[in-house]
Amino acid sequence: MSTSNFKNKCVSQVSCIYCDSLLCTRGMKAVLLADIEIELYSTDIPPNRTVDFVASCYSTESCKCKLRDIACLKCGNVVGYHVVAPCKPCLLSCNNGHFWMFNSDAVSTVNRLDPSGLNLLLWGDLPELDDSEDEGPDSLSEEEWIR
Repeated sequence: MSTSNFKNKCVSQVSCIYCDSLLCTRGMKAVLLADIEIELYSTDIPPNRTVDFVASCYSTESCKCKLRDIACLKCGNVVGYHVVAPCKPCLLSCNNGHFWMFNSDAVSTVNRLDPSGLNLLLWGDLPELDDSEDEGPDSLSEEEWIR
C-alpha cells in the first residue's frame, strides 16, 4: 500500500452528530473498500477517550475483516467501527492504512487549517505520530479552536 496517494487529502476534525462531541482531529474522507459508493471518514490512530467498543466482533458478506462497532463516549450512539483484524484481500487493495472508521451519517466534519490559519491542512503535511502521542483537542491550533 502506498500512502502517497492520500497526501493531498484534507485533514478533518470529526464530531458526533448526536451530541457535537469532538471524536477525532485526524480524519480523512474515504470510501468503503467493499462498496465505493459508501463514503465515510477514517483515522490512522485510535481516538483518545472519545469512543469505546460496543457489542462483539462481526464480519460482513463482502469480506472477512473482523469489525467492531464504536460508540461516542458522551452520548452512547454508534458512530462507526474499528477494523480489528483486516482480511488479506483488503490489506492488499489500495487503502489508506486506517483502521478506525466513522459513518458519514453519524458525524459532522470541519476541514482543518494549516499553522498559518489560511490554507487547508493536507494529510501529507501532518507530523508523524509515535506510539506515545495521543490524538486529542491539544493537537488543534488556536486558529482552529476559534473557528
